[in-house]
Amino acid sequence: MRWDTPDGDFMDLDFLDGANAASGSTPRPLLVLFHGLEGNSSGHYALAFARAAHAQGMDFVVPHFRGCSGEINRAPRAYFAGDYTEIGWVLERLRQDHAGPLYAVGISLGGNALLRWGQEAGRSARASAAALCAVCAPLDLTACGLHISQGFTHLLYGRRFLHTMKPKALQKWAQFPGLFDREALLRARTLQDFDQVFTAPLHGFGGALDYWKRASAGPELGRLRLPSLVVNARNDPFVPASSLPAAGALPPDVVLWQPAEGGHVGFPSGPPPGNLGFLPTQVLNWFKQFT
Repeated sequence: MRWDTPDGDFMDLDFLDGANAASGSTPRPLLVLFHGLEGNSSGHYALAFARAAHAQGMDFVVPHFRGCSGEINRAPRAYFAGDYTEIGWVLERLRQDHAGPLYAVGISLGGNALLRWGQEAGRSARASAAALCAVCAPLDLTACGLHISQGFTHLLYGRRFLHTMKPKALQKWAQFPGLFDREALLRARTLQDFDQVFTAPLHGFGGALDYWKRASAGPELGRLRLPSLVVNARNDPFVPASSLPAAGALPPDVVLWQPAEGGHVGFPSGPPPGNLGFLPTQVLNWFKQFT
């Protein structure tokens, strides 16, 4: 389904209706999944959550961040890790169209953006969502951005992201010549370079470090006023364990789950290659208490 956005752009959403819901007039719950950097509805984690939602009789939807559904978006902007205004607009519209409970999951970049929405919305967030969960979110974007821009992590992961991000940015420049420094983008070799040239200026930030600091959800977890599960494996190759928050002064609505293993949105169970249904099932079971 395609929605027109308030600024004249569009957003594509993929819906799955729950098939195992009990009969009767009780509205089904809706699970909303916000994907990660360069993700989409065909990602392994999106499919795993879709299967879990289907099994539990829930409706399911993946809203695609702009430019991630296979077609370049119209506006002179893209998406970024702190895009809480976009998250809020999506959840409010889904809430208007859906009578049952609504739960939101954000994966990686989408998890940070979802938490930022919860922080900015405060107590009003409960009008849109019953509870939320952030999975493997880069809560300290500076620590994570520097980590993935250096050494082995850059070689293994950073270059893979740039392989799709740079061509999409060049498409955006073709739409809007002069929108950013094209030559500097061509020279970009790390995610920090890319965010400095493209992400930060397109979305109102003074540079990569300013973007990372202002968009990070980690320092403001105490502002959340709705049930929030924050899941981070301590062996995540994208998110240094030293950057993860401690439970300390967090409000009771905020639950941290930091298992020793799980990688980045993996959490396989059983013999190799493992079953990816463990994490989605745990998250949906946690949501059930907030009907």
